[in-house]
Amino acid sequence: MKFVDEAIIKVQAGDGGNGCVSFRREKFIPFGGPNGGDGGSGGSVWLVADEGLNTLIDFRHQRVFKAQRGENGMGSDMYGKGGEDTVIRVPVGTVVTNVDTDEVIGDLTQHGQRLLVAQGGKGGLGNIHFKSSVNRAPRKATPGTPGEVRELKLELRLLADVGLLGFPNAGKSTFIRAVSAATPRVADYPFTTLHPNLGVVSLGTDQSFVIADIPGLIEGAAEGAGLGIQFLRHVSRTRLLLHLVDIAPIDGSDPAEQVRAIEQELAKFDPQLLERPRWLVLNKADVLPEDERQAVAEDIVARLDWQAPWFLVSAIARDNTMAVCQQVQRFFESQRQARAERTDMQPGDVRLRDEGGAR
Repeated sequence: MKFVDEAIIKVQAGDGGNGCVSFRREKFIPFGGPNGGDGGSGGSVWLVADEGLNTLIDFRHQRVFKAQRGENGMGSDMYGKGGEDTVIRVPVGTVVTNVDTDEVIGDLTQHGQRLLVAQGGKGGLGNIHFKSSVNRAPRKATPGTPGEVRELKLELRLLADVGLLGFPNAGKSTFIRAVSAATPRVADYPFTTLHPNLGVVSLGTDQSFVIADIPGLIEGAAEGAGLGIQFLRHVSRTRLLLHLVDIAPIDGSDPAEQVRAIEQELAKFDPQLLERPRWLVLNKADVLPEDERQAVAEDIVARLDWQAPWFLVSAIARDNTMAVCQQVQRFFESQRQARAERTDMQPGDVRLRDEGGAR
């Protein structure tokens, strides 16, 4: 499988250097005191989001990452050098989880974003810190503390505005080819996409959105049937789901039942996905006579009691596909406008205070 979206790695920060026990011994200086320096701090391990990466395949070959240890302290009040940090590049959209505690450590969603995953150990104290009026020759120093060691699960979640859902061979790859420059594999025989594809739909200046073609689901995917639900994590970030359905499946199955089956798999994976805006796209209208298409589509919608927007399209003929995209763009613009209005109406807004007169 070309697309690698999950990896387990081990990170180990550097240990701190040990403190030094040393005394000043020089000719003509009879009262030399302690001069042992501190150990250097160990290097830390950082993750950095890089938009130039799009898979986690590099972690198949290297799974252990170590930062440099701090140097020990030395005499003549010389402190040890700190260890160098280790920086690991990961794709934008990577979620980092601690394997031992199952705690999400961070979510890298922007290029250049950094996340500290293992803190380096602190350097030990030299004997210069333990001298006093009653102990002028301390023979005490402390060792450096160990660096943190963690086992991390890296999980890549695509950053897309729209996610395509549906059974295998519903026409999702053909749809994304029709509306964007993405070129997923399509053919005139049944097969399913094995890895997600991203496409950018551009409708004009400052009018574009990212659409993700998710590998097809089948009934029982939540129990591991087919490709399972390993790619459904990619729709968890999307703002809108387009549910593509073959209006006339070649196996004679019922399109309405296919929709219900996918809904059940979504509920098993994450019930919140069912609450996300989801539109119905009835695809492959070209296989039906023109005078029957609308009636068949309306019958499916009626049996589903579908209340959200729905569309009748032919992705291969590119019939009505851009109309769907234009409606999606208007949906996102209305969302942005609503967010802007809510921001303008915050109680702490200066304009609201001024409208009530000086206080």
